[in-house]
Amino acid sequence: MKILNLEGRVIKEIEGDTLRGANLQRANLQRANLQRVDLRKAELWRADLRGANLKGVDLQGAYLESANLLGADLERANLEGVDLWGANLEEANLCGANLQEAGLEDANLWGASLEGANLWGADLERANLEGVNLEEANLMSANLSSANLQKADLCSADLQKTDLRGANLEGANLSSANLWRANLEGVNLEGANLMNANLEGANLLKADLNKQRKNNERKIC
Repeated sequence: MKILNLEGRVIKEIEGDTLRGANLQRANLQRANLQRVDLRKAELWRADLRGANLKGVDLQGAYLESANLLGADLERANLEGVDLWGANLEEANLCGANLQEAGLEDANLWGASLEGANLWGADLERANLEGVNLEEANLMSANLSSANLQKADLCSADLQKTDLRGANLEGANLSSANLWRANLEGVNLEGANLMNANLEGANLLKADLNKQRKNNERKIC
């Protein structure tokens, strides 16, 4: 099977006619055109997927630990249960992607777009989500403890029962977010916008609410 880049040039050839379960560890797949390819259970440890087209790709059960997905297009991709520990997803497009119960511990998602993404039960402990667009994302029961969400857009996001202990939400937009029974113990909310946010039953023990904003200066959904 031949793998082409976005310019139509062959960048890698592998045996067989499918990439399902393929061993692509450390493979150079920069700008690869993999749209709608079946990559279920593929071994992509430390693979270079910078700028790759992975729109609508099925990656369920794939192993992407420490993979480089900088600027990759993963719109509506299926990443359910995928291991992305320590992966670089900086400025990646994950709009509408399925990341249910994905492992994103220590991952770098700086500036990524996750609008409308499904992150139910995902593990984002210590992940870098600075400036990320999570508008209307589903983060129910996700683990965001010690995550960096500085200036993140969580407008209308579903954060019910989400673990945010020790997270940095400085300057984040949480307007109209649902934080019902969320754990916000020790969270930094300085300069955050909580207008119309639902905080019923939330744990705000030791949370830093210094100068958090409720006015119209910041973006509202």
